Amino acid sequence: MDVVLRYRGRQITRREVLFIQELIGAHPALSRRALSQMLCRAWGWTQPNGVLCDAVCRSLLLALQRGGHITLPPPRWRAKREPRRRPRIEGVEIEERPFSGALAELGPIEIRQVRRTVEEPLVHALVERHHYLGYTRPVGEHLEYLVEAVGQPVACFVWSSAPRHLGPRDRYIGWTAEARRRNIRYLAYNGRFLILPWVKVPHLASHLLGRMTRMLSGEWQRLYGHPIYFAETFVDSERFAGTCYRAANWRRLGRTTGRGKDDQTNRPNRSLKEVLGLPLSRHFRQRLGALA
Repeated sequence: MDVVLRYRGRQITRREVLFIQELIGAHPALSRRALSQMLCRAWGWTQPNGVLCDAVCRSLLLALQRGGHITLPPPRWRAKREPRRRPRIEGVEIEERPFSGALAELGPIEIRQVRRTVEEPLVHALVERHHYLGYTRPVGEHLEYLVEAVGQPVACFVWSSAPRHLGPRDRYIGWTAEARRRNIRYLAYNGRFLILPWVKVPHLASHLLGRMTRMLSGEWQRLYGHPIYFAETFVDSERFAGTCYRAANWRRLGRTTGRGKDDQTNRPNRSLKEVLGLPLSRHFRQRLGALA
């Protein structure tokens, strides 16, 4: 097999490059987006919920063009300015009512999935203003949660697709590279967890983590058509000890390399982080290691 490019776990051969060249030549009037959608259909390249992998396919086409393998039609629209790295969130205000007390004094706690609802901007605004990393919209599948008690928001969660390569996690699961490519969608990454700064309740964080992970797989199934078998997160050990995760039975798997997912130098360029994981199924290794 004559491979010319490896992209996001897919090996692109010269035969496939020739197919793409013929597709472009046969449809010279189509936009880049239309070409990528046509290629997705030809390859059967879809997400588990049936949606075309259009954005990933367009990135692949750009990578092939940069490598000199194909020539795409000129883009039909260009941004007039550089896109913002983080969202500008305005017009969302809530009353900050300090609460301090025991967990039982909070009363009923509601954890509500707000992705694709009118409450989604509130989660964005709270995370942007009060989480030390701010809010960045996740790429791929993701869910967002608002936690309410005593008549006000008290916490937020943001979950997304897991990183494709993560050494400590991959060694802990024990799957092959092919199994990882097939089954990475069954993992979820907790990118943001925020207890609002005016809420002071001992053990609230570990309590919410326990409830959240028990409901996560079912929520993912409802929105994206497949379950979640394993949850993971990073903890910046220079800032936090990860106590609430450990109290909720998450396990330390190791440390990141500090190189990031797009590293080209094999040298650290960011802080090292602890990798923590939590199996959501008793048979997670068998399910994640399966090739059929």
